[in-house]
Amino acid sequence: MSQTSKSKPTSLPKRPSIFNWRTFWGLLFLASFVWSLHSAGVFEADLINEGGWNLVWRFLVAAIHPDFSREFLQLTLDATFKTLAYAVCGTFFSVLIGLAAGILSSEVWWESVLKTQKRKLITQSPWLVVRGVLAIPRAIHELIWGLFFVNIFGLDPLVAVLAIAIPFGAITAKVFSEILDETPRQPLMALLNSGVPPLNAFIYSLIPQAFLNLLSYAFYRFECSIRSAAVLGIIGAGGLGYQIFLSLQSLRYEQMWTFLIALILLTGATDFWSAMLRRRLGAPSRLDLNVLNLSGRKKPLYQNDPVVKVSFLGTVVLLIFSFWYVQADYSKLYSPRTFQLLAGVFQDAFPPDFSQLSQLFELSAKTLAMSILAMAGAGLGGILLSFPAANNFLLSGGVGEKRSPQPPLIRGAGEKNLLSGGVGEKRSPQPPLIRGAGENLKTSFLRGAVENLKPPLKRGARGDLRGNVVLFVTRFLLLVARAVPEPIWALIFLFVLFPGILPGAIALSLHNLGILGRLMAEVVENLEQRPITSLKALGATDSQVFLYGILPRTLPRFVAYILYRWEVCIRSTVIVGLVGAGGLGRLLAEQLSSFDYKGLFTTLIVFLVLTFSVDLISASVRRSLR
Repeated sequence: MSQTSKSKPTSLPKRPSIFNWRTFWGLLFLASFVWSLHSAGVFEADLINEGGWNLVWRFLVAAIHPDFSREFLQLTLDATFKTLAYAVCGTFFSVLIGLAAGILSSEVWWESVLKTQKRKLITQSPWLVVRGVLAIPRAIHELIWGLFFVNIFGLDPLVAVLAIAIPFGAITAKVFSEILDETPRQPLMALLNSGVPPLNAFIYSLIPQAFLNLLSYAFYRFECSIRSAAVLGIIGAGGLGYQIFLSLQSLRYEQMWTFLIALILLTGATDFWSAMLRRRLGAPSRLDLNVLNLSGRKKPLYQNDPVVKVSFLGTVVLLIFSFWYVQADYSKLYSPRTFQLLAGVFQDAFPPDFSQLSQLFELSAKTLAMSILAMAGAGLGGILLSFPAANNFLLSGGVGEKRSPQPPLIRGAGEKNLLSGGVGEKRSPQPPLIRGAGENLKTSFLRGAVENLKPPLKRGARGDLRGNVVLFVTRFLLLVARAVPEPIWALIFLFVLFPGILPGAIALSLHNLGILGRLMAEVVENLEQRPITSLKALGATDSQVFLYGILPRTLPRFVAYILYRWEVCIRSTVIVGLVGAGGLGRLLAEQLSSFDYKGLFTTLIVFLVLTFSVDLISASVRRSLR
């Protein structure tokens, strides 16, 4: 045995080199962050507008007494219904677009249609064409779509519905195609080999398998649609966003707080209903798509749950109500006047004007710096708040529960040897009969009895009460952060900060912090418990359990979420720019107000190139982290 072990010495695993892609991306991020701080003027003076503190004080004081008069509450209810109806109609069309375009933009569809998996060039050609076409509407923010449709359809509810449906449909198509490509293909191949047409094979094999993932993402899109419907109010589409913007411009902060409370309640109710339904369906994480952990999904147990049935019935009722409430004029989609206006806009926009490229490059750099600062702040804040916002971290029995000394009655078996008469006991001159009874009574029975007889409030409920308070406060902060639209945050910070990319970066950071914190908290809530339980059983301290059992398994997914939101954030820089926060968005606002369609078209081309560049960098970093 000894000779065999000497002849074949076991070698330790080779330490990975520090010169790898992860190190490269980390150093690049640090350099980009410092450059972004410099571009935002953080190292310079005159950042604060001292005269704006009075407005901030009035805004905060107004939160104590919002306007709850009867007439105003009726107006708030109408605006809330309008925002909800826009979101429902927009999500309905975006899911339809996403399902059809998602199938067409998936690799597995073209492999099934062309009946080959070997000649990649043949299958990837149409797949790349479809994805390239979908990338254009996906890269343009819904607010830009809304401004474009206002010029075509006027102030019609159709503007808000289409402005949500088109870009969200393209985003949904990309995600749906990735889900279909990651779904196991054995049932699909069995049907195709039996001569079943590709579409029927998809309907009976791949789509039912991926249904929960598709449904989970559709819920997430609905939550995003509510926030977008509020943002579209800024361009005059109506709803809560429009009323908030009017109240802020007229300095009626009491009314503004009433609308903000309604928006927070609407967002919170949607979040709660979505989370409850997804959990009952067996899809607890709304954005598993970023890691596509399809194999780890739990088997659904509640398909016949009454809550699920009532929810689907309520969804049908909500759809009918929303289409009736919106009253959009869909005949405008095919009217001759629409085609005339479209032809006029394209005639005015072509050819694009590239005479101001240097200014566009400078503004692109500022836009990029704004997005980097925003995601650095949102990512760091989201990671810090995600653990207290998870419902299983601070409560008893959760992954981050502090270990408490076990009561003697429970641990008796393990410490039997340390009790009187045991092998680990120190010898004492006292006779066993005299000391044995007394010691055992003190060390095991009395302490255990007293511990077990304590009321629950004194033993565990006190800790749970503290954990519940922290959980509620953290989740409420995250809800407020993501419920308030980015332009509203930007306008508030423009009270005390001079115009530039810094107030825009802070506004985007706060909004994305609310979204990232909630998504990251779900990662913590859905962690596998067995490695953590094993570490606790081996005697690891709380900090060791966190550092070796929780953080390594959550951090890669946190980074994936941050990169995903960066792709969304670069699009959102436009909307904070529209309210004066700098970057390409501010130039777009000036070109729109002066009807400079040639300049507007050129700016959009530059913005698309910037968005695609960020998408490529984000995808490369995520690949290197897998």
